[in-house]
Amino acid sequence: MSLSLFDLTGRRALITGSSQGIGFALAKGLMAAGAEIVLNGRDEGKLAAAAAELGEGVHQLPFDATVHDAVRAAVDGFEAGNGAIDILVNNAGMQHRTPLEDFPADAFERLMQTNIASVFHVGQACARHMIGRGRGKIINIASVQTALARPGIAPYTMTKGAVANLTKGMATDWAGYGLQCNGLAPGYFDTPLNAALVADPEFSAWLEKRTPAGRWGNVEELVGTCIFLASDASSFVNGTTVFVDGGITASL
Repeated sequence: MSLSLFDLTGRRALITGSSQGIGFALAKGLMAAGAEIVLNGRDEGKLAAAAAELGEGVHQLPFDATVHDAVRAAVDGFEAGNGAIDILVNNAGMQHRTPLEDFPADAFERLMQTNIASVFHVGQACARHMIGRGRGKIINIASVQTALARPGIAPYTMTKGAVANLTKGMATDWAGYGLQCNGLAPGYFDTPLNAALVADPEFSAWLEKRTPAGRWGNVEELVGTCIFLASDASSFVNGTTVFVDGGITASL
């Protein structure tokens, strides 16, 4: 198979929540594969710093992915002024750890808006343009919690299960227009979102025993799957979620 199938030269990719962590790593990886990058986040200072680290030609598109009208205005405005968004990576997300019986209602609502509603808002805004062009790639960042649960994060688990099913719905509605919509589900990776767990020796020891690969993942190990899902190599892959988790969902 020709490596040209994975070449993203001439494509433009919007990655939400991409000023740090997994989003930034994926932006860097897609850029190395040839894509023009559009970074997104709510903190304009962090966004500018991330863009400076990636170098020239990187776009910054600050908007709150949980606000429908703001998303629509930002995406429509960018398309009108800069051209097509060919690839969307819905990465924006948050975590909140509290036993379910004590879980605050406001934290529950924030999780739903950040982890689920943002995927709908940005996915719809980009898909409206992709449908007209007859092509497009949408990659929704799910989680190992799409398939598994742990104590203290039940609402987060719910949101990531919803992301996988929304991905199936996107594929069902939009595959006929030439779009490929898939999920990428990371296992346990050393990121700012997991900082508290990484710093906990007891949890890290448990994770190393629980994961067949025996270690935390490095964010760079998500890049290959993301490039595959963003490229022509995945032209008949639709509605699936690919787990990149060191085998944790495969093993008891």
